[in-house]
Amino acid sequence: MTESRPHTLFSFGTLQDEQVQTALFGRTVPTAAASLVGYTTKPLVIVDESVIATSGQDVHLTLERRFGATVEGSVLHLSDRELAAADAYEVDDYTRRRVLLASGETAWAYLDAKPLRSAARIVIAGDSIAYGRCDPQGGWAARLAAAHIAANEIEHRVFNVAIPGSTLTDVREQIPALLAPRHPDTIVIAAGINDSAQPLAMPEDHRDGLAHIADTLTSLAATAQSHNARLVVVGPAWVDEARTHDYEGLRFTQARALALREALQTWCVGNHVDYLDMWEPLRDKTELLVDGIHPTPEGHEVLHRHLNALSS
Repeated sequence: MTESRPHTLFSFGTLQDEQVQTALFGRTVPTAAASLVGYTTKPLVIVDESVIATSGQDVHLTLERRFGATVEGSVLHLSDRELAAADAYEVDDYTRRRVLLASGETAWAYLDAKPLRSAARIVIAGDSIAYGRCDPQGGWAARLAAAHIAANEIEHRVFNVAIPGSTLTDVREQIPALLAPRHPDTIVIAAGINDSAQPLAMPEDHRDGLAHIADTLTSLAATAQSHNARLVVVGPAWVDEARTHDYEGLRFTQARALALREALQTWCVGNHVDYLDMWEPLRDKTELLVDGIHPTPEGHEVLHRHLNALSS
């Protein structure tokens, strides 16, 4: 029989209440004071009657990013069964993600289910599509930046450090030096199709990017966590294979792009990391792609609207 693993969960709300713990877990659980830096709280109206009945409250708290702020709370020590019960208790507005406590330890916490809705300072890294190539307005990333900054010009920032041609391996190597001066609370990694590309002239030492996606994402997640930032992975957009041909010594196919998409989704689900799927908005809309790969300005607008619906 597999033994239950211990879990630490940071709570800033009703899970600290002994009556709620008893109702959910059948006991009061070991608890210690803790704090979470870089966050503040705001009220969230609850409509789930079962949650209201358990907590006795129809307004709970949710976390929002704010540079320099601190939320006081408690760390709960839970078993597998108890963590599953906590997951079932939280409404769909929340999702469980890893956070870095003021003590330097990591713990689970329930964050806003839409990863950019609670963000303040966002760094975007990726390839030419995230960079905004083929769009004088800067692509979906520039549209995201404009909307995000307009919502709170004083506290919101967006830094696009995408470089055309980059793979996830390139991003992993480039991004650590770029983070400290920008103080990000959210890091958006736009995993474009460069990781799925196959060189036309295959060198003997060719390292297939698809085979190393999990290791690369694990490294990026560790980098994000070290900066107390939430990692958000944006998947590849649809590829019109009939128009890509051979591009700068590389070949792009739908099969490889879909394999990249599946690998990203699988890793994100298994590691409780946000994944935003960008495949469907441009599917079969070849007129929204300049060359079968890069979106037109209209294509970037479609991607931005889709991303906004998923994340904010």
